Amino acid sequence: MGASNADEELRLLDDVLRSLPPAAVNDLLTLRLCPQCILRLFGKYGPIYTHYSRISTVLAEVVQHQPSSDDPLLKESANEDGICSVCFGILQFICVDEKQTLVNKGCASDFAALIYELARKDGHQADSLSLEVSIPPIIVENENAVRLSMKQKYSSEDWFQEMLQSEFISVKDALKLSITEPLETLLGVKSGSSSFRVRLTYTSSEMPMKTDNGKENNQGSKKRKIGRRSEITDTEVHLKQCSDSLQEIKSFRPLEKISACSLEVLCSSTPIYIGGRYLKYSRNVSQSRWIIDDERMGEASVEEIVGTSILPLCKGDNYKFHAAGREDIDVRMLGSGRPFLLEIQNPRMLPSELSLKEMETKINSLEGKLVKVKNLKVVDEQGWTLMREGEAEKQKQYAALVWISRQLEDKDLVTISSLKDLKLLQRTPVRVLHRRSPLEREKIIHSMSIEKMSGSTQYFLLHLCTQAGTYIKEFVHGDLGRTYPSLGSILGCRVEILQLDVTDVKMDCFLTE
Repeated sequence: MGASNADEELRLLDDVLRSLPPAAVNDLLTLRLCPQCILRLFGKYGPIYTHYSRISTVLAEVVQHQPSSDDPLLKESANEDGICSVCFGILQFICVDEKQTLVNKGCASDFAALIYELARKDGHQADSLSLEVSIPPIIVENENAVRLSMKQKYSSEDWFQEMLQSEFISVKDALKLSITEPLETLLGVKSGSSSFRVRLTYTSSEMPMKTDNGKENNQGSKKRKIGRRSEITDTEVHLKQCSDSLQEIKSFRPLEKISACSLEVLCSSTPIYIGGRYLKYSRNVSQSRWIIDDERMGEASVEEIVGTSILPLCKGDNYKFHAAGREDIDVRMLGSGRPFLLEIQNPRMLPSELSLKEMETKINSLEGKLVKVKNLKVVDEQGWTLMREGEAEKQKQYAALVWISRQLEDKDLVTISSLKDLKLLQRTPVRVLHRRSPLEREKIIHSMSIEKMSGSTQYFLLHLCTQAGTYIKEFVHGDLGRTYPSLGSILGCRVEILQLDVTDVKMDCFLTE
């Protein structure tokens, strides 16, 4: 900001401060309100909140005080009890940190620097900023009580009627107005809707205020939905609310000893999604981590192999693995692979295309080569929607190694290949009844074909294209009659499935890089 602009801003600030009614300002100072809270109550907001010392000096002149030990402004800054009786130090940039140490930053820029250091230490990369503030209910009660006191004393004054028409500035908004600009400068970003969030949570041990007859007022703790401008509300509405809820209060009585609020600063980023496809070459690897009675089932899982590799790349806190369906642990996933999304929680870094390509190579070169991935890329929430929509509509192709109790005949090949869009009625398989509801589902086998195996008349490969969610193993052997028709009922003999592979998942999701 140039010198002329700064001078003009200070001149405007002086004009605003000198326009305030001296008697009311003096009352508020006597009640130990900080200069920022006084400006809020008169509906004044903007860059003026950053000029703390200037506000204090001019307000002293407004109430015609001479600097002395009796000056409320000097008391407010010098005494250990000089914390604001309404905001409990929030707008004075005074707080108690996580080590229970009293921190007094004194100005917006120093307080913003504190937040910046916490974000920097946490390692977050940001291209924009979303600032969130949470305050204890007692602060809302305090300001409502002060406003009601002003209404009772000054409601007939012209300036009070003008104040009713102005916008009410909450502690949250006043704090944001104070620190957003210096925080933007330090982080090198602009505020707005952002994946990077800084949340300031203030808490207080003070109990809700009491009315003159000793009853506690808890109205300030009611939850309400908020929007982007929800913290700036019409003044008259606020006065009506506090008049209704605090009608037994005759005057605002600040606490004898006021303690600063405790502050917790949390820097976080919204999850990012890494989409791609995986192939599984082992019949002893589950899709997700599988533990029964503290014993691992299988030698590894797709979830862990992929998740533990990609998580450090994004410097996230944790991950969640989502896939378009699943295969059993003893079923391989071949062909073009199965679509999946890896949700990285609180990522501090957004991986580049090159780093994801290198990660593909790393995963695909792991010892044992149990799992491979392809087409890794960062996707938005539409990628999630696309995967879920495709999952409901997809078709899947399989290859199964099958044994029958009699010799395979040429007519069997013709019979099987002639079946198109065969409808099945499948009851929940016996093998999953312990974890699935006992339901009947209608599924479709779109097509089938038999591939003979050289030197064998009772073993063959069965190729199928089916509707998503079809239980293939049960279709082959019938599951004690719980799936009908089955391959066994069609061929009129006993049929067993020995091995099964998923050879394709027909979805347009993550097919290309």
